[in-house]
Amino acid sequence: MNKLDKQNSHHSHSGECCSSSATVNSAVAASLPLPEDANRVRFRIENMDCPTEEHLIRNKLEPMPGIVRLDFNLLNRELTVYHCLDDTRPIISALTKLDMAPRLLEVGVPQSEASSGLSVTKKWLLVTSGIAAAGAEITAWTTGPETSWPVLVLAIVSILSAGLPTLKKGWIALRNMTLNIYFLMSLAAIGAIVIGKWTEAAMVIFLFAIAEAIEALSLERVRNAIKSLAALAPEFAEVKVDNDWLEQPAAEVKIGSRIRIRTGSRVPLDARVESGRAALDQAPITGESLPVDKQAGDTLYAGSIVADGVVEATVTTVAGDSTLARIASAIQNAQTHRAPTQRFVDQFAHYYTPAVVAFAIAVAVLGPVLIGGAWSYWLYKALVMLVIACPCALVVSTPVTVVSGLTAAARHGILIKGGTYLEGGRLLKAVALDKTGTLTNGKLVLTDAAAFSDMPIVRALLIAASLDDHSTHPVAKALVAGWREQQPNVRLLPVENFGVLNGHGVKGTIDGQPWHVGNHHLVEELGICSPDLEEKLAVLENTGKTVVILCTDSGPAAVFVVADTIRPESLEAMAMLRALHVEPVMLTGDNLANARAVADHLGIQDARGNMMPESKQAAIAELKDRYGAIGMVGDGINDAPALARADIGFAMGAAGTATALETADVAIMDDDPRKIAGFIGLSRRCASILKQNICLALGIKVVFFSLALGGYATLWMAVFADMGGSLLVVFNGLRLLGYFSKKTR
Repeated sequence: MNKLDKQNSHHSHSGECCSSSATVNSAVAASLPLPEDANRVRFRIENMDCPTEEHLIRNKLEPMPGIVRLDFNLLNRELTVYHCLDDTRPIISALTKLDMAPRLLEVGVPQSEASSGLSVTKKWLLVTSGIAAAGAEITAWTTGPETSWPVLVLAIVSILSAGLPTLKKGWIALRNMTLNIYFLMSLAAIGAIVIGKWTEAAMVIFLFAIAEAIEALSLERVRNAIKSLAALAPEFAEVKVDNDWLEQPAAEVKIGSRIRIRTGSRVPLDARVESGRAALDQAPITGESLPVDKQAGDTLYAGSIVADGVVEATVTTVAGDSTLARIASAIQNAQTHRAPTQRFVDQFAHYYTPAVVAFAIAVAVLGPVLIGGAWSYWLYKALVMLVIACPCALVVSTPVTVVSGLTAAARHGILIKGGTYLEGGRLLKAVALDKTGTLTNGKLVLTDAAAFSDMPIVRALLIAASLDDHSTHPVAKALVAGWREQQPNVRLLPVENFGVLNGHGVKGTIDGQPWHVGNHHLVEELGICSPDLEEKLAVLENTGKTVVILCTDSGPAAVFVVADTIRPESLEAMAMLRALHVEPVMLTGDNLANARAVADHLGIQDARGNMMPESKQAAIAELKDRYGAIGMVGDGINDAPALARADIGFAMGAAGTATALETADVAIMDDDPRKIAGFIGLSRRCASILKQNICLALGIKVVFFSLALGGYATLWMAVFADMGGSLLVVFNGLRLLGYFSKKTR
């Protein structure tokens, strides 16, 4: 087992540490490759609810010797520490001192979910705090003095009911020399008490506690949206044991086991159909709106629903490795990598908060000296500024928006590997698409048939299919499949003296009559190519189709046309890209005639054929010089060089394909090319909401900072504005969860 997969806190490793005690900037560290001897340990941080706690942990752990990198998943409250320590107890001790309640996540041990929402005790404490704070305000208004004993008692009750967690976290922040919202709120409340404003201190604490609770519940909605993906697969499976069907936990079912799925049930594990037929709703995995028919040999994805029918299937992956599990895992891992906007916001907040705090201190100290007035007046102004200094709304705006976008895309069958690609999609000016399997179905089918003699076309197709049934050539298989689709209950004819004519076709004898089935070259070699046939073949071949001729020694009997048909969605997909002002470009290894025929049908101006993987890569480089940001759509394997060279690589039909899920930047779970435009539209919408959130957060700060300087803002107004701004940007970011549902209505 690789060291990076070891997560037990009690393990021990000998050898030299892979890192010196000096640590690099977290944004830089996250982009650097990890040393080979680095170990990994994962924690559930029960008390990590927002970026405030993340910064506190970073400030504590990053300077520690042996710490290589920290990856945070705020929405799942997870911390991954890459380290070179012989023992992880110093990490656990540091987290415990920060009151983060760390819990080790070990390999193979199911992770129990933390309780969501507010406990009954917290609810009653909030109610008590609110009543006491309101009582203190009313008493002060009606009686006059803010320091009378009834006001003091009510204020103290309010502060003790809801403020102890805030004051405790504020003390921890002070002890660790960290400027965060808890320290600033604690300082503001204590400062208000010092200058005799007990009612405002109580109201500040209560409003902050209420806002914290609402924000926690809002973020829980995002967590639940992600959890719902992984929870789609049922916990139990109906497994065949000897001759009986028994219900077993899905996590315990092994590869190769036979399972049964009935109408209305969800598929518990990835599997391959062995018997039966059924229509499955695969929307949770691929985003397809219509049920897909499944029969023997087809793949089933965990989490899909049997709409009609019953199938028996063989399990192909364990629960933790299913396509559904990999989707959920990819979204969770994507959260550990900051999007460009989030990196900018974090860097801005790093300088913004200390600057405002320094300004507030200057106001408190220099105000009475330079302008005059009571020191309590200027101290109060400074306390209001300290509350406004917290960049909570600004910092929380980006991760909620990005994760909402990632989750919405996954529900629609688009798996985005990180916020960087979600944001980068809006910059795409052109998208290069492979033809076969992307714009076309990637499977040859019989499209046309015409008789060249008085023989009925059905009889001619039967003879051609009987001959080609002995061949493994894709064109021959398409012709046989076309016959079986038309006449599923009619048996093929016996063939004698069968032979393969390399590069031309096949021959054989049926009922004593010799026959040939092959291409244009075969007819010319037999010397039976008439001007009429030559003209017809030239027209068909110029459209990019493959022509098969059935003939005897005396002349042609029938002509069959085989082609890779264009997907019904491709025409709309190209129109959607052009509507977004994104230029579609076709890159295919097929011949230029076929490429041009498909491109003309789809309205693609730039179509390039006969392209090898290396030439596709060179084409991407040339397109980048012409357009700027470029996307490449392929199968994730054969087009790897081009996918790597493009700014964003898209893998089509990635459901059930581990390689595509791992290599692509964006994986389209089904084969619908319209989702390329859907991804770009989502990216642009995400960028718009991110800009809105940043403007909202900074705009609120500017307004209330101006009010504070003018002496019009109170402490509780500043708290309300700060946490109200946080809630506003959270709710705005959550709107992305419904992006595709609104688009389809």
